[in-house]
Amino acid sequence: MPLYDFLDSLKDNPYFGAGFGLVGIGTAMAVARKGAQVGMIFFRRNYMITLEVPCRDKSYHWLLSWITKHSKHTQHLSVETSYLAHESGRVHTQFDFHPSPGNHIIWYGRKWIRVERTREKQMVDLHTGTPWETVTFTALGRNRQIFFNILQEARELALKQEEGRTVMYTAMGGDWRPFGFPRRRRPLSSVVLEGGLAERIVDDVKEFIGNPKWYTERGIPYRRGYLLYGPPGCGKSSFITALAGELGYSICLMSLSDQSLSDDRLNHLLSVAPQQSIILLEDVDAAFVSRDLLHAENPVAYQGMGRLTFSGLLNALDGVASSEARIVFMTTNFIDRLDPALIRPGRVDLKQYIGNCTHWQLTQMFWRFYPDEPASEGERFAERALAAHSEISAALVQGHFLLHKRDPAGSIDNVAQMK
Repeated sequence: MPLYDFLDSLKDNPYFGAGFGLVGIGTAMAVARKGAQVGMIFFRRNYMITLEVPCRDKSYHWLLSWITKHSKHTQHLSVETSYLAHESGRVHTQFDFHPSPGNHIIWYGRKWIRVERTREKQMVDLHTGTPWETVTFTALGRNRQIFFNILQEARELALKQEEGRTVMYTAMGGDWRPFGFPRRRRPLSSVVLEGGLAERIVDDVKEFIGNPKWYTERGIPYRRGYLLYGPPGCGKSSFITALAGELGYSICLMSLSDQSLSDDRLNHLLSVAPQQSIILLEDVDAAFVSRDLLHAENPVAYQGMGRLTFSGLLNALDGVASSEARIVFMTTNFIDRLDPALIRPGRVDLKQYIGNCTHWQLTQMFWRFYPDEPASEGERFAERALAAHSEISAALVQGHFLLHKRDPAGSIDNVAQMK
């Protein structure tokens, strides 16, 4: 049979025609599906913009609060419970609702924005034990400014919530995490130090903060170290907390006795400390003592409790890789136990002794607790306290006043029993 006749017979075959039609329809659908996929990819690449924020980023919790504010009508929520202390002393339970994992639509800046909050069930943050989360913003257009506006607004919202409070950070892994809830700022006047002492330190810190150019022009590393030393309970840590409130700074608490702290981790933590913060190393003598005090038969003791070495501490404070624009406060009860290399200029620029209460301090503390009493009563309290005790710490006096908070005469009459 000639080829032409064979093809002509296939044309009249109903089974062949139906099969060819099905193949054609299937091919057309496949082409359409592929075209739609390509078109969607092209549209996303050219007419949509996406922002992904992982939970490890510092802005993540800011954005959660921002999303909560702008998605009031969402029906799928997650709760976060916190406790707030009022001036009256009562504790109020506060419930904050955040959009739960899933997709949410927000109207912002004359645009619809899709917010997708995803939670990985198989991945957790090793430091906090919480599931790994990500928030993804998707908006139409190619202008990134909308995301800058969202981040800036979220940051301002977070700062407003922390206004008038001091944020405490603690080292967790290779990052700093907020420790508890922000505390009410402590007034600098609430810490009574010897006359002129507090003003000297405050003026020095403010002069350092306000003159970065002076350090740069002279090639001096822009960092400042302070050492407060003296008997326990005399106000060293309290003053640093009040100083942070005065400056509007946060406090980064670090323990050098941490078993997991190594040289590299310490250097990294000091380099990534939050801006406008004071790094506080309390009781540095508990981690390392002076090499002159060690016995020759036990030289290993100088390596400290963990993996941190003394040379690593020195390099982190004043080494080639140490960070700039940093304020470090160290405290100790025994300055004679510290190695001279640790407190030399460049690592510790200002050393200040904070000792037991003097006559002036005692009168000022009495006046602060009993402002309605005449000045003569404060003088009488100071004289009787110094006659009964050779050394009096501020913590001891404060505890005594708390026992007689409404009885100034009783605080004077019972000053000998203060202990």
